[in-house]
Amino acid sequence: MADEEGSGSGSVRRSSWDPVVSTVALELAGLAISGLAALVGWPFGWLPDTGFVGLVTGVIAIGPGVELYRGAGPPRRLAVVAALLAMATARLLVAAAVNWAFPALSDPGVGVLVGYLVALPIGVAVLAWFLVRANVG
Repeated sequence: MADEEGSGSGSVRRSSWDPVVSTVALELAGLAISGLAALVGWPFGWLPDTGFVGLVTGVIAIGPGVELYRGAGPPRRLAVVAALLAMATARLLVAAAVNWAFPALSDPGVGVLVGYLVALPIGVAVLAWFLVRANVG
């Protein structure tokens, strides 16, 4: 996870896993904020919806992917398409597995939320891999 020196050009290149680690940390921060909102609202009978939790977590955790996209060269479209396909696939597979394993949780949408939280770092990992590979080649 440390920075690596570039080959002779004096540039510093970060590891492709830095954005994934940052995304997971930011996801945990988003979940903590949603948990605090639930603790504050619980005595008044309000609990955050799973869509609200997913939105807050996604908005907080999207920063590392945006930084990667901003600093990349021309092949950004392929990286974004691959990341979105990986996110959609992971989200559907994890949501289906959670709904199958815990049928009582499928009605409030917990499977979709868990699928989203697992898919976001996977999408950033795919984005980082494609962008680093395009910049090396």
